[in-house]
Amino acid sequence: MYQKLRLFGLIGYPLSHSFSKKYFTAKFKKEGLEHCKYELFPLKQIRQLPDLIAEHPNLEGLNVTIPHKQTVMHYLDETDAGAAEAGAVNTIKISNGKLKGFNTDVYGFEQSLRDFIGTNRPAALVLGTGGAAKAVIFVLKKLNISWQSVSRSKQKGILTYAEITKEIIQAHPLLINTTPLGMYPDIESCPPLPFEGCSTTHFAFDLVYNPEQTLFLKKAAANGAKIQNGLPMLHLQAERAWEIWNS
Repeated sequence: MYQKLRLFGLIGYPLSHSFSKKYFTAKFKKEGLEHCKYELFPLKQIRQLPDLIAEHPNLEGLNVTIPHKQTVMHYLDETDAGAAEAGAVNTIKISNGKLKGFNTDVYGFEQSLRDFIGTNRPAALVLGTGGAAKAVIFVLKKLNISWQSVSRSKQKGILTYAEITKEIIQAHPLLINTTPLGMYPDIESCPPLPFEGCSTTHFAFDLVYNPEQTLFLKKAAANGAKIQNGLPMLHLQAERAWEIWNS
């Protein structure tokens, strides 16, 4: 029996770092979903989204990555409560020409963070202030974990990297990198931190998953910290996106 092609994909720019197509293509093959296809749609500007959807009438769902997680919200007909509160969208369900936004980063990050830190609730430094950082902060608030944001530029209530001292690192045993620093192919870049402030009581979580061990994680581990990359989070949020597209 003929089944209509179900198309899914990823928007962002650039997309050379993405594991999403590999992940979903393998999933569809393993589960015998021959009528499902996942494609990469590199969009330099988010204003290209309506044209993309018009060109692909069988498109049912999209994942959203850097730099569109916040700007995409202006193009949606509806936003899930969790995504609205997090202030960022990374999954879109397309149904009857309507677009609804969700944030599966929240789900993926919470589950993988719980697995990583157990019952500990260490104060956190959140590196970066983009869409992924918003999802991270949403989860930290939910788990009653105190946090401090860090950015390259001076903003009210936010520390700059230049202001981070060894003592600040010592006072924040949970370090979370939400920036693309260290992501393939730029594997020699790293948030500029005094890693000597880390110890065996520290947890370093990098949302980057390619390479598996970024320079950020290597430097933290060299000073005794426990480390976690973004791969478990990716798998969790991908499966949650699949649930949303099929709901």
